[in-house]
Amino acid sequence: MAEAEATTITVYPDGPYLVRGPIDLRAADGSTITVNRPVIALCRCGKSRIRPFCDGTHKQSNFRADDKPEERVAPRNEDV
Repeated sequence: MAEAEATTITVYPDGPYLVRGPIDLRAADGSTITVNRPVIALCRCGKSRIRPFCDGTHKQSNFRADDKPEERVAPRNEDV
C-alpha cells in the first residue's frame, strides 16, 4: 500500500501561508473551494481580492507578522 503524501504549511514572515500537498479546502458554508495547484498561498493579511488565496496585497498594505508562533498567555483566574 502506498503512503499518503504529507501536507505541509509553511508560514512566511510578512506573507502568506504556503500549503504543499493534498488538502480539502472548504468555505464557511461547507462548499468545496477548488484547488488546482500542488502548492497554494493562503492570505494572512485579510486584504487579498481573491481570498482565501493570496494575491500579494500584503506587500502594498505593509502587513507585518512573524513566522514564529505567538506566545499565548492563559487568562488569569481571579480569586472570588
